[in-house]
Amino acid sequence: MKSKPLFISTLFLFVTLQGVTGAALGDNDGYFNRLFGGANPPGVAPVKNPQYLEECGSCHFPYQPGLLPARSWTKLMADLENHFGENAEVATDDLNSLSSYLEKNAADHANYKRSKKVMRSLNPSDTPLRATKTPYLISKHDELSRKMVTDNSKVGSISNCEACHTRANTGSFSESDINIPGYGRWED
Repeated sequence: MKSKPLFISTLFLFVTLQGVTGAALGDNDGYFNRLFGGANPPGVAPVKNPQYLEECGSCHFPYQPGLLPARSWTKLMADLENHFGENAEVATDDLNSLSSYLEKNAADHANYKRSKKVMRSLNPSDTPLRATKTPYLISKHDELSRKMVTDNSKVGSISNCEACHTRANTGSFSESDINIPGYGRWED
């Protein structure tokens, strides 16, 4: 019986200090926040919408909604007949459902660290139509050479996320999960 209050006190102290402890241990991926249900998990929320995976993921990497603000998704979905040179129109019901999913899970509504960083990098009036054009993602790729990306036939563009980010489909874009085809693991 006497050990229960000690355990609770110790747990309370540990949880209270988790931010300090995490920082001291280099908690770059938010381990302590995830362990104790912290508010800001790393990465972006993974796509769990089967309709979005089927409709959009059948043509390109299904970019997580948390990579762009809602205003960007609204603008993208409003002009699907001119979707980066392709006609990607869908039925009205599908359009409404997909738009709702994207807007509700957009970076400005997400509680994930990378989504928050994307939003902090944007001016309130910015409405990027490509995640790769956000200042945050541009800065994360600024050390890559043309040879590693555009001249690399297995990559071609930084928009080809899953070519290098081995866990991109899970919403993880951690540096420890990067493997550039023809160059190997990324070490910053």
